[in-house]
Amino acid sequence: MTDEADIPEDHPRYQSLLTRHRIEEGVEKGITSKQGLIAEGRGESFDYLIGEETIPSADEAERAAAARLLLADHAVLSVNGNVAALVPGEIVSLAEATGADIEVNLFGRTEERMRAIADHLREHGAENVKGLAADARIPGLEHERGKVDADGIFDADVVLVPLEDGDRAEALAEMGKTEIVIDLNPLSRSPRTAAIPIIDNIIRAVPNVTRHARELADSTPEELEVIVAEFDREAALDDAERAIRDI
Repeated sequence: MTDEADIPEDHPRYQSLLTRHRIEEGVEKGITSKQGLIAEGRGESFDYLIGEETIPSADEAERAAAARLLLADHAVLSVNGNVAALVPGEIVSLAEATGADIEVNLFGRTEERMRAIADHLREHGAENVKGLAADARIPGLEHERGKVDADGIFDADVVLVPLEDGDRAEALAEMGKTEIVIDLNPLSRSPRTAAIPIIDNIIRAVPNVTRHARELADSTPEELEVIVAEFDREAALDDAERAIRDI
């Protein structure tokens, strides 16, 4: 398997090759499921259509997401296998910048995979990883993804749910949680359910939210509230769809 350091940064497909490598490595480590390979391929096709760049409306969403995470009483960053493979260190940095908890949550949940992902995140600097207790359940979800920690996602007021499926996004919204979703398909149920949909590649999106959070660290709650209130979720979704259709 190619080492990440062997991918030349000046290659025109560098980011694509990097994500493919990280997902492949995730499967080898038992972090990412084989189904995650399919999900990554689907996402990459949308990234190609959107120009493989962070469009202005996505950056606005990332700034609003940073402001909302900073305003939260209890924010949680939900991590699945693809997220752990693609942006483990970046998730840890975002948690540090916003004071959010990190919780592992999987559709194909096994104790082995849960421990492997938690260990992987700790190797990238995470001090406390939730999700292993699974002592609460999201109402309306009967599969394994409904299992959460009582002092984690179940208790959170704001949840970042990148690369998630629509039914879980809808269930969390029904619990009254403010959802921030990262997804490259503006027509998917997940971003259309979210209070703040970020239509961007997670490799770009998570560092962008972290950068904004650091820039906004000294802002007053009132200033942060203005940023969140001024974000237009429908306009962001429409802009992303337009960017794809106008390629």
